[in-house]
This record gives sequence, structure tokens and C-alpha cells, in this order.
Amino acid sequence: QVQLVESGGGLVQAGGSLRLSCAASGIIFSIDVMGWYRQTPGNQRELVASIARDRRTNYVESVKGRFAISRDNAKNTVYLQMNSLKPEDTAVYYCNVQSIGNHYWGQGTQVTVSS
Repeated sequence: QVQLVESGGGLVQAGGSLRLSCAASGIIFSIDVMGWYRQTPGNQRELVASIARDRRTNYVESVKGRFAISRDNAKNTVYLQMNSLKPEDTAVYYCNVQSIGNHYWGQGTQVTVSS
């Protein structure tokens, strides 16, 4: 049974930092892409950042220079370091893992940035 366990969300003031973690278990085949998405009420889930197995990264324009994604292949874990947080970063953040074409999602973790 595939399980993605997220941690690290919370409440922070604007300008502050948070680090999200997502540990995947139960995936038999190698993990290709790991990423973080976010969603606010009434909006579609959007990709925030992704990282391939070779560590190539991709970021949405609004977080470039502030967020950094990384992964530990030995631990099947992906991280999202979020610095210089802004109120518009407030959302539920979801971990996503892709393996041989299958997508797996975490339960989501709330990030709230106060002004």
C-alpha cells in the first residue's frame, strides 16, 4: 500500500520560512518525479515545484528564488524549503510522486502566511 506522509506545514509571518517534507513508502518501482502542488479554495491545484530523479528541477514563476525543492532517493523523501514567504503562498500543499506513470498524492498540509 502506497503511503505519502507530509509534515512541516503551519502558520508563519510574512518573510518567514517553512520546510515541508514528504516521505513515500510502499512504492515498489523507482520514483521518477517528485513534486509539490498547492491549492486554495475555489482554485485548481497548481504545480509549485518538481524534481526528477536526476535532480533536474522545475518551479512556478512566482516562487523562483524563494523556494527550493530537493530529494533523498535513498529515503524516498522530497523536501520543499520555502523562504521569504508571502501571504499569497497561503494554501494547502500536496506532495506528488510519480512512478512508472502512476501518480500518488499526500493528504495535504496547510501553510498559512500572515501579513
